[in-house]
Amino acid sequence: MARPATCLWPFLYLVAIMDWHTRKVLAWRISNTLEADFCVAALNEAIHKFGPPEIMNTDQGSQFTSFAWTDRLRRSTIRISMDGKGRFLDNIFVERLWRSMKYECVYLHAWETGSEARAGVGKWMEFYNHKRPHSSLGGKPPAVVYWQRNETTQPDQQEQRVA
Repeated sequence: MARPATCLWPFLYLVAIMDWHTRKVLAWRISNTLEADFCVAALNEAIHKFGPPEIMNTDQGSQFTSFAWTDRLRRSTIRISMDGKGRFLDNIFVERLWRSMKYECVYLHAWETGSEARAGVGKWMEFYNHKRPHSSLGGKPPAVVYWQRNETTQPDQQEQRVA
């Protein structure tokens, strides 16, 4: 799932590409605009590192309805899924990511620059993926579950749903 978080620093926006099954953040980007290019860059990174998912679910933000975003999905034969208008529960996993990040990282810092914010969020994303336990994952961090899942599942049996 991909969705911009609320504003960081004075005016920065964050997008994350997440594997729904394991909650692993596959790629993320920060931008000072809500244009589609930073979202497409995160999508490209996720596809390059982990392969294309079967489905991409997003909210109805303009960056996710843009030609750049939808064309990239179509060229990769990724099915497009969008949340209903105003239905945050359709993407509860990413909404939970934003909540955790805000309370465990963003609200605890007073970054002076966008570069500081990017570095701080980067450190937290590493912690989130590799060390932060998740009760829904049996107390394991997302990256551990992601790699365990991919070791035991044959590639043709994998259904990677990304949000």
